Amino acid sequence: MADDHTHVQEFFTARAADWDARFPDDAPAFTAAVTALGLRPGDAVLDAGCGTGRAMPALRAAVGPRGTVLGADLTLAMLESAARAGRGSNGLLVQADAARLPLRSGTLDAVFAAGLISHLAQPGPGLAELARVVRPGGLLALFHPIGRAALAARHGRQITDGDLRAEPNLGPLLARAGWRLTSYVDEDSRFLCLAERTG
Repeated sequence: MADDHTHVQEFFTARAADWDARFPDDAPAFTAAVTALGLRPGDAVLDAGCGTGRAMPALRAAVGPRGTVLGADLTLAMLESAARAGRGSNGLLVQADAARLPLRSGTLDAVFAAGLISHLAQPGPGLAELARVVRPGGLLALFHPIGRAALAARHGRQITDGDLRAEPNLGPLLARAGWRLTSYVDEDSRFLCLAERTG
């Protein structure tokens, strides 16, 4: 586990300073994904694996001034970039492992997770941990600003049937972790999976 954490931290630490500059056109996609999540004023939401906090302004706008926005990331350099970009004004930035969150069970209304699932060392237990901190009926958005095929092409690969984020794989994985898949979109311009906390 420590080796996995070290690898993730090294990967993102090396890219934190220019992360936003590398993807300058993603803001509308983040906003649209947050809108699709269906947050209400006063809700409490976690941006899990928040990186530089690109979703946090949209999350704050959705939950309003009485809502709670938390941004958690394993990599300190990403959180520092988020703070420099002023995104800490939209919520509380916390260094934390999304697979072991420092939150009480059932305290959140929703989790937004951009690009997180492919960086979880153990996706099943990681998704179960996200379910633990969300109330029954609460919501989860697994998001990426480009779809699976476009992302694979960016890295010089092709998607395979074994891809974790393929709907036939992701649906059962979510179900075992305490989520019910309610919507699945995988197109070149975005990947957005919405799920509801069961139980």
